[in-house]
Amino acid sequence: MNKQSPDRTGSRRQILERDPSLAVAYVCKVHPKKGTFLVLKAKELGLPIGNAAIAPIITAVKNGENIMFEGKEILAEELCTPPEPSVVFIVLECPHEGFIDAVCENSTLLRYQQDNPENSVALIVHITPDSVLKDSRYKQWLESFGENTQHLILNENCKSIHHLHSYRIQSQLNYIHPKIFPLLKNYHPRKEEEAEFSVPVTQGECLLKYQLRPKREWQKLVAISVCLHSMNSVLAKDLTSLTPNCYPEIVFLGTGSAVPMKIRNVSSTLVNISPTQSVLLDCGEGTFGQLCRHYGDEIDKMLCNIAAIFVSHIHADHHTGLLNILLQRHRALVSQGEPHNPLLLVAPTILKTWLHQYHDNCQQILGHIKMIPAQFLKENANVFKPNANVYIESLMEKCGFREFQTCEVRHCKNAFGCSMVHKSGWKVVYSGDTMPCAALVDMGKDASLLIHEATLEDGMEEEAIEKTHSTTSQAVEVGMRMNAKFIMLNHFSQRYAKIPLFSEDSSEKVGIAFDHMQVTVPLKELPGVWNFTGLGLI
Repeated sequence: MNKQSPDRTGSRRQILERDPSLAVAYVCKVHPKKGTFLVLKAKELGLPIGNAAIAPIITAVKNGENIMFEGKEILAEELCTPPEPSVVFIVLECPHEGFIDAVCENSTLLRYQQDNPENSVALIVHITPDSVLKDSRYKQWLESFGENTQHLILNENCKSIHHLHSYRIQSQLNYIHPKIFPLLKNYHPRKEEEAEFSVPVTQGECLLKYQLRPKREWQKLVAISVCLHSMNSVLAKDLTSLTPNCYPEIVFLGTGSAVPMKIRNVSSTLVNISPTQSVLLDCGEGTFGQLCRHYGDEIDKMLCNIAAIFVSHIHADHHTGLLNILLQRHRALVSQGEPHNPLLLVAPTILKTWLHQYHDNCQQILGHIKMIPAQFLKENANVFKPNANVYIESLMEKCGFREFQTCEVRHCKNAFGCSMVHKSGWKVVYSGDTMPCAALVDMGKDASLLIHEATLEDGMEEEAIEKTHSTTSQAVEVGMRMNAKFIMLNHFSQRYAKIPLFSEDSSEKVGIAFDHMQVTVPLKELPGVWNFTGLGLI
């Protein structure tokens, strides 16, 4: 189907729309590869290695021709490895059952089912829904290629939903410390039974590849750029100190600023207070996806655990994931057989205006929250709404807090930081977005952990003032003035590809947050990780 669309100059240009009656298949044939000339063997036989006379000899033996040298015949196989035959692989799309007969009866594809070595298929990639794979016609056609053909399935049942770069980075970091940097989990939202076959069939997953030459095999690609031997002693020391199921556990879901990028998502931090209670600090877009990647098939349980969300301010990179979290949490409660339990939302009052507009014009969501205005949790605040007092008491009781306090910070209007003090004694302080702020220092005195934004590198203080953010050294200085036992820096500008720039004399009380990094309070293991970030692994 064709239609006209104006380009920027106002002229009409033709746009081709996909014909729904067509599906596409690609038959790819890799050329045969000539054998490798054996230089050392040629030297042993006295051939003229290193001058122009060797060129026609190399050409001849690579073409499989024997040669005569000094009156003696030398066989081609003595000087050259065997050639590698051509390899065929097919990429096939079968969108629904209506295409099955067309695929099974296609004359081009039938040619590759015949017993002909030149047409032997190494791999078929099926971009095919599960309903097609379960159809007996398609199943019989797939199995007719024989047991020497591998089949790769790409469809809605693929377990991995990872971005290649984030998965690769996490896999590399996992070599440094498998508990602090756990491998990303598979999230399999559909629990349907997969089709079974009598031939080799593989479900697609992130970083999986199939090697055609020199040996046909599946490989899981994880590029590691440091020598693991240099880590062994430190790794052994760190791993012996691991304490399982220690709380609170901090999971960084988004450690970048402004917009999501391939390495860092926007702001969100999960604080697991106990095995059954959690608090989410900010909720930027993509937070639900990050939770899926971190917890995999345990996602519904984790959503049910979230008792409260703190939104520091109304910039989009801190709250646009909220709606999806509310809806997915409601779905999870139903699927887990849990009673309806509205989530406690601590946020600037102005956020409620946006929620009301969405509720009135798009989808009903106000029943999923009980809102506590952030200003009601400031020190000596006048809580003039009766419901707010009830909600605050519920927050304290559910999460086991002795104190949950907020303060206004130096960013936009109605921007807040927060401090959580648990009955067991730990204290976690979260800055949100801010310039160095005296009120935050006062509120966070003697914190067990300070999570502070460090958007910009040192030397960019003027830009930090203009954008009301902090540099790395400014964030560290806030933690030192606060007497925080440990400082985790996050909310890095996306201009930094992997890690921001730091001064070499940074304290061992300071850590760099990465997406999907998880730490427990008190932080005893992180300095070892800090030392490894400069080894080129990341």
